Amino acid sequence: MFSKKETSAALSAGSTTLVSKNTEIVGDINFSGNLMIEGKVTGNIYVSSGSDAHARVLEKGIVEGEIRVPSIVINGTVNGNVYSDKHVELAAKAVVNGNVHYNLIEMVRGAKVNGNLVYSAESSSARLAKVSNNADTSPKLSVSAGASLGATVKS
Repeated sequence: MFSKKETSAALSAGSTTLVSKNTEIVGDINFSGNLMIEGKVTGNIYVSSGSDAHARVLEKGIVEGEIRVPSIVINGTVNGNVYSDKHVELAAKAVVNGNVHYNLIEMVRGAKVNGNLVYSAESSSARLAKVSNNADTSPKLSVSAGASLGATVKS
């Protein structure tokens, strides 16, 4: 389905941190590069501003806290708000119990959001570049047929 080239392009350059299954971390995680969660994290997950980091909450992964990452793919459970200024992908087994703040979002069949979807504009420099190019700045939402959306979309 996906070639190795496409899969590796989705990951940020740099190191990858794995929270493996049967592992529980209690406390905040501040990272750069890539973060993959198969276990449980009780705490907030965030990156330094300006970082091009990627995070993935895999199918059995659980996050009990807020996530602030530029690009995130969720296929597990997040109990907290999600903030992304680039891209959010909610895969088939994703469950988010909280608000999702996004710039670009994709939802596939089976994904569940128990909260609000809130469109958040990009960084001020990216926004200025779009305005100068007269680009469309409307909220971007892609929902597959069958996705569960117990949410209100705000812009």
